[in-house]
Amino acid sequence: MRRRSTSRRPWRRSTGCWSGCWRVPEGPPPRILHLHSGFNLGGKEARAVRLMNHWGEGTHHTVISADHDAMGARAAIAPEVPCDFPQERAPSLHGLPGIRRYLRWARYMRGFDLVLTYNWGAMDAVMAHRMAAPFLKLPPLIHHEDGFNEDEVRRLNPRRNLFRQAALARVSALVVPSRVLEEIALGAWAQPARRIMRIPNGIDVAAYAPPPHADAIPGFARDESVVTIGTLAGLRAVKNLPRLVRAVAPLGERARLVIVGEGPERDAIVDEARALGCESRVVLPGFMPNPAHFIGLFDIFALSSDSEQFPISLVEAMAAGLPVVATDVGDVRTMVAARNGPFIVPVQEEGRYAAAVARLAGDAPLRRTLGDANREKARSEYAEAEMLTRYTALYCRAMGRNALPLTPG
Repeated sequence: MRRRSTSRRPWRRSTGCWSGCWRVPEGPPPRILHLHSGFNLGGKEARAVRLMNHWGEGTHHTVISADHDAMGARAAIAPEVPCDFPQERAPSLHGLPGIRRYLRWARYMRGFDLVLTYNWGAMDAVMAHRMAAPFLKLPPLIHHEDGFNEDEVRRLNPRRNLFRQAALARVSALVVPSRVLEEIALGAWAQPARRIMRIPNGIDVAAYAPPPHADAIPGFARDESVVTIGTLAGLRAVKNLPRLVRAVAPLGERARLVIVGEGPERDAIVDEARALGCESRVVLPGFMPNPAHFIGLFDIFALSSDSEQFPISLVEAMAAGLPVVATDVGDVRTMVAARNGPFIVPVQEEGRYAAAVARLAGDAPLRRTLGDANREKARSEYAEAEMLTRYTALYCRAMGRNALPLTPG
């Protein structure tokens, strides 16, 4: 287990409010429990880490991942943030529903001031909280839904819908980033509007303005005569990265593909590239933190997922001034600038997707025009300050605090 500093120095009192000052309550920093199915650096993990880093030493975090090997986002947590990763010492997020298992989880939660759960992989913990809350003094629980894996891409699982409906009945809030998920929560999961909070993802847009170093991506050297098509994604089946390989392969030597991320579908991506004869033009550098340091090396950002909601990687690409080719999933079409809209294509039309990639690859002025429009929209709509403020306010309200004892970063 890795444990970070947990020193509890006296907290200086100041005056403040929700939106930009940090009034310090009495007592030690609150202890927050995070429950994930996996903690590799994807959209929800990047947001959770950004919030943790933003609060600095003002909160203590415990992070549990159902997949003990999926912990890549751990490296992005700032060293000064008090955080531990108990894993084997905590109850398991895997297993069949059961009273004894749920009671173990409920008792474990009693050591915290707030429980944050993420996606279907943590829903058993939500149910444990719902069942035990009337009998045990439990902390508030806020659930976050950011999207679906491949098993619910085309059709939501009716049994899971019923389970979610029951489990979410006692949560303090259900947080979603997209309008699509908000509609699902209201409809399929029968959640009351008062319980749902839609908070769009935001980023530090200014961090994407400086040009990246040419050698920022291991194994990749930028060539101005070659168009670089890139993406950031966990290498999972729902991301359908072989679709992106198939779109880039016909472009020949005038294009290269860079896929930044790690995951179980790596071999499938390599096999597809090898079968299409473009393996030498596909770069897989693995997981890389801090996209602002390298995403600007791409000429085109491509998203090939079968399912998304409000992908942070897309916002990062827009902030870097990149044109986007993407499947029409989640809120993607409304996220990009209006001029970029024709390059958001139906998920089932692979031919149109490949044609969109080819068109942008062959038109540098158009790439610049769309990239500029996307950058402007990112600056005006996706700055992280609003996101940080709203999450902080929500969590504080749930704990009955006026504010967190922040040392903001």
